[in-house]
Amino acid sequence: MSRLGTLGARLYRGEVGYDFVGKRKIWYGISILITITAIVGLAVRGLNMGIEFKGGAVFTTPKTSVSVTQAQEYAQEASGHPAIVQKLGNDTLRIQVSELDTEEANEVGKQLSEDLKIPAGQINAELVGPSWGEQIANKAWTGLGVFMILVVIYLAIAFEWRMALAALVALIHDITITVGIYALVGFEVTPGTVIGLLTILGYSLYDTVVVFDSLKEGTKDITKQTRWTYSEIANRSINSTLVRSINTTVVALLPVAGLLFIGGGFLGAGMLNDISLSLFVGLAAGAYSSIFIATPLVADLKEREPAMKALKKRVLAKRATAAAKGESVEDGDAEPHGEPQDAPYDETATAGAVVGQRGRGRGRPSGRRR
Repeated sequence: MSRLGTLGARLYRGEVGYDFVGKRKIWYGISILITITAIVGLAVRGLNMGIEFKGGAVFTTPKTSVSVTQAQEYAQEASGHPAIVQKLGNDTLRIQVSELDTEEANEVGKQLSEDLKIPAGQINAELVGPSWGEQIANKAWTGLGVFMILVVIYLAIAFEWRMALAALVALIHDITITVGIYALVGFEVTPGTVIGLLTILGYSLYDTVVVFDSLKEGTKDITKQTRWTYSEIANRSINSTLVRSINTTVVALLPVAGLLFIGGGFLGAGMLNDISLSLFVGLAAGAYSSIFIATPLVADLKEREPAMKALKKRVLAKRATAAAKGESVEDGDAEPHGEPQDAPYDETATAGAVVGQRGRGRGRPSGRRR
């Protein structure tokens, strides 16, 4: 078995792990800082909306030796508006100029024909109205709202309302960060960006539901045992699905990174940036939020319940008693994940530590109870 596979098996069995839930205040602080930065970037710089949302004209030239920089200068001088120029694979140019009406577009087309030394009839001009982009945006927002409502209802039924609330917070967290990155980087927002933004929600929710399913299974009859607190079982659930989450995220990120860095960056296919950046940032943010935000938030909400508070007091009291007697902590009650009931608990563990450490009780034969 590979090292990663061995690590995954040990994480699943609880032999090793990291205390994600115990350090949740650190993750909350990092997320708040990133979110504030994204909101400030959005408020200060705003989004660079594409021509589909602002309206304007798109001019496509035949094969030409004029550079992108020179063509951009010509377009901006002719129109008086910022222009975006992209060189296509056959050395043709695609020139976008925002906020032009029909008459202005005709004048700009004539001037470009003179500057680029290309016959006017060979320059293809296409006028784009802002209403089309607005319709797409409105439908996207409507779809997003319906998606959020359905997600909350489904998770509340399949799991519980606390998990539904945590998943909703994680989704809003991912959307805010992705939109903020667009504002900070200055990439153009196009209908492709909207499509990418809606696509990442499914990936983000998938990772979250995987952890929630493990947590739901691990907390069955949790109050009938005094070995683990709710937060410890939540932390165990994160660790048991950690390698799976990393694998699925990396596999999803690799092709998207190829589109963004190789296609959009190295090869200069700028039209790929609008969708690839939203997918790349959204996938990474979704993987982060499912591990560091959603599950720790569920643990926070559950630990406020009287039953969970009482369980935590019983668990800590039992550990304190066992420590005072110099004995290992053992529990003959029902245990999560179907663990063997004579598997001893590591007395060095604390309430916030990773749970499920394996080992034999000191001076005890295997399989017998004290």
